[in-house]
Amino acid sequence: MYKCQHYTESIFYQFEQTAKYCRYLGVQVFQKLNMSVTPDEFSALDVIMLNEGICQRELAKIILKDRPSTGRILDSLEKKGYVERFVDTKNNRLVRRVKLTDIGKTVTEDTSNKLRDYISHLPKVFSDEDKEKLKDLIIRFRESLEQEVEMKI
Repeated sequence: MYKCQHYTESIFYQFEQTAKYCRYLGVQVFQKLNMSVTPDEFSALDVIMLNEGICQRELAKIILKDRPSTGRILDSLEKKGYVERFVDTKNNRLVRRVKLTDIGKTVTEDTSNKLRDYISHLPKVFSDEDKEKLKDLIIRFRESLEQEVEMKI
């Protein structure tokens, strides 16, 4: 059984530290590659591309941002002409939905390609098989946490 004496030795702390490094690296890479969006904006664009017409509340849940932060991200993307918001109904209630514009689709695809190319040139720490195993473990860990965490988004 896994035991640790201190919080800084725990898997929770290690994930938190790793997530911070990933976040800092993401910001630096986006700046280095002169991306027209921030990492948060790109996350939103990517989710919208996969879920055309997603409502703002669902988007917030997926990108793990509160609704005001999600609204600010969408405001910025709308000003850049990358997304359009429209009103729809769901269960007899008005819902704000989002879709990518043609420019937004191009930016999302270009950003994805630039990131993929950049990542492909990084030193390989894990084999492709190890990456898949690690990804599966992280997903399983996150899904177990989702059962315990109360999110108010």
